[in-house]
Amino acid sequence: MATVVAKIGSSSVTGAGGVDAGAIARFCAGVAELRAGGHQVVTVSSGAIAAGLPALGMSGTDGADVVTLQAASAVGQSRLMRVYEEVLATHDLIGGQVLVTPLDFMVRHQYLHARRTLERLLALGVVPVVNENDAIADDEIRFGDNDRIAALVAHLVKADVLVLLTDAPGLLTADPRLDAGASLIEEIVEIDAEMEAAAGGAGTAQGSGGMASKLAAAKIAAWSGVRVVIASARRPGVLADAVAGAAGVGTVVRPRAKRLGARKLWIAFAVGAAGTVVVDEGARRALRERSVSLLAAGVTDVQGTFAADDAVEIAGPDGRPFAKGLVRLDAAVLRSLAGRRTPDLPVGVPHEVVHRDDLVVLP
Repeated sequence: MATVVAKIGSSSVTGAGGVDAGAIARFCAGVAELRAGGHQVVTVSSGAIAAGLPALGMSGTDGADVVTLQAASAVGQSRLMRVYEEVLATHDLIGGQVLVTPLDFMVRHQYLHARRTLERLLALGVVPVVNENDAIADDEIRFGDNDRIAALVAHLVKADVLVLLTDAPGLLTADPRLDAGASLIEEIVEIDAEMEAAAGGAGTAQGSGGMASKLAAAKIAAWSGVRVVIASARRPGVLADAVAGAAGVGTVVRPRAKRLGARKLWIAFAVGAAGTVVVDEGARRALRERSVSLLAAGVTDVQGTFAADDAVEIAGPDGRPFAKGLVRLDAAVLRSLAGRRTPDLPVGVPHEVVHRDDLVVLP
């Protein structure tokens, strides 16, 4: 039995008239097939804003301010869930709405509470339908797309497989709108910067993610030890095939052998960097090869304005970030101490700029 997180985007479940009941029916049929096979399934569904806009007499998001979009989400979320509940009921399944915010992943007690809630829903036989709580989300502290939420939920429930459903058959070698010879990339062992750059931006007006968002989510899940499949929502039997590992189902991203724990996964992917700390070559080598803490002696420059406990990127002499962590000193204090050896630090100042427990070295 596998635990599966299946995410479907706005462009796949909504249309010009709001919720596309037929699309949700196809998706839920796949969920029901997995459940009949003994698998546990958590769904992540976008579409609340797109479902609410027609009800408010709006045809699209162009020109709409954030508060209006949040209002549309409040209107659309209930419409979206009503369709899910009705369709799941035809398969004798119960859906349960779960609205999350970044704080549910950033604050440890909320993270553990969210895990317990989802685990209990699964134990009760419920199909959780997860979405970002757009209606009340602070625009400064929000995900903005459900691909990353799906990846973090996959880590939360210790999923075996994350399926990201989209309008495309998977990740292609080129944009098919520009290159008729574009072909499917069936397997990715490691997502690198070149691949992310090639993925481009958002794919449709309805969706907020596009393929770049899906690759970023796949990286999070792969670092969690979760196999990822990016595939077409319209492919018959796509969920069952993705879980079974059928050839050609889409783009498969292999999980990394070494998993990140919940805290370091959050540091690496769930919280934005407030600044950059530049270090010398010796410090970069020590952090990469020996998993030590970053000390003030290795710091050569401080960029940006940040407070103690904020996340910062750590860059080498070439300016390229290679790590990320939670800094123990604010930017002004760190600038005044950059390059100093530990014995020369003022009394009471933390010896570690970034403690090794709060630091993640990125590929």
